[in-house]
Amino acid sequence: MQIDRADLDLYTVEQARMLDRRASEAFGMPGYTLMRRAASAAFAALLGRWPQARRLLVCCGPGNNGGDGYQLAALACDRGLEVTLIELAAPASGDAGRARAACVEAGLTPVRWQLGMSLPEVEVIVDALFGTGLKRALEGEAAALVQALAAHGAPVLALDVPSGVNADTGEVPGPAVRAALTVTFIVAKRGLYTGAAPAHTGPVWLDDLALPAALREALAPDARLLASAGLPPRARDAHKGDNGHVLAVGGEHGTAGAIRLCGEAALRCGAGLVSVATRGAHLSALNAARPELMAHAVEGVSELGPLLARATTLAVGPGLGQGAWGHALWLTALDSGKPLVLDADGLNLLARAPRRFTQPAVLTPHPGEAARLLGGDVAEVQADRFAAARALAARYQAVVVLKGAGSLIAAPDGRLAVCPWGNPGMASGGMGDLLTGVIAALLAQHLTPWQAACLGVGLHARAGDLAAAEAGERGLIASDLLLPLRRLLNGAPST
Repeated sequence: MQIDRADLDLYTVEQARMLDRRASEAFGMPGYTLMRRAASAAFAALLGRWPQARRLLVCCGPGNNGGDGYQLAALACDRGLEVTLIELAAPASGDAGRARAACVEAGLTPVRWQLGMSLPEVEVIVDALFGTGLKRALEGEAAALVQALAAHGAPVLALDVPSGVNADTGEVPGPAVRAALTVTFIVAKRGLYTGAAPAHTGPVWLDDLALPAALREALAPDARLLASAGLPPRARDAHKGDNGHVLAVGGEHGTAGAIRLCGEAALRCGAGLVSVATRGAHLSALNAARPELMAHAVEGVSELGPLLARATTLAVGPGLGQGAWGHALWLTALDSGKPLVLDADGLNLLARAPRRFTQPAVLTPHPGEAARLLGGDVAEVQADRFAAARALAARYQAVVVLKGAGSLIAAPDGRLAVCPWGNPGMASGGMGDLLTGVIAALLAQHLTPWQAACLGVGLHARAGDLAAAEAGERGLIASDLLLPLRRLLNGAPST
């Protein structure tokens, strides 16, 4: 059974192992039966994706993931496909050994992989080398085989997880398979949706192997994928005061664009009023480009006070800088106690002067900013994005958006959501400024920080996908997202 990934609960590797054991102990489902079901599900996916394929290369490791591969190879052989079977090492015993024996009985002769071996011409490669248990970098013969598969050029179907990818964290510490499709089994593993993993998985299909839903009922998922959402229609008698007043604070000399993008995103996402506190030199440009923004010259904290008094929600950081001007405005804004979204230099200033937030707050760091906020380095953040996001939320008592491929949203109470949308074209200047304005607008419209962050991240990523679909990913700029954002917020479909 394939399940729409927007409805998926996400589990850790340890949780997946617990469910595996429970399937056997509580539901009388032997491991070998699950192995055969996994192979059948994967083979059906292969035929659905590549219906013209007649020649397969199946690569098996020594564990149960390899057992799935042996079973798939036997199924393909029975269907009349030409199958080449390569193994890193023959499994000694257990279910995988039994699967290998069944494969031999079907008429296939496994070939031991050796360095320098040439691979046959095939239409599809099946990766059944390593499953969810692998956390280290591939080395030696395994690494060489993965590199040979990459050089081959045929599309790869990965069973459960692409070999070399950490299914728990999304880290890819060394050579790893780049799959065109991944079929994962029983439950979705959280690491497949964030960090470096999405570049290796292709689309991820889940098959629950026809196990009863009761199997998962006693085990709460570790995280959840975001679902498509917008806001309901407004009341017919609504007025601008009902929808909040966002004050965007930032725009040091030379960075007017950052604060304009933030303010305009807040407007497009429904804030009733949007003011901008910025350097006086930027007013003419802002007024000419977007007169709906109420731009104010703020050269010091005395001029910021009246604006803070009128605002309901703050967006602090885009183009703020870390000099005396930016620091003074940052400190005054945070001390106001107003609900806020903090980004960019607002986060860098927070790393220098940490505080726990008592007002509703959303922090939106990229991995570099997250590393500074945690006092570590980027490699540590990316090695376990789930742990980093939760640590930030607990340390600062704020909802945290850890940006990047598969952005994470973490709450201080441990809740965590993963964004399944977005594309590489969004790795361009101004996207973060835009997201700050989006989330601030949703906060201003009375969403909680958790709700505003989840909805805002999803809208931002989906808008990026719609904009990329029109003209491609390369050359995508932040302002291309503004109209798609408005459409999505009002309930237009993503496709």
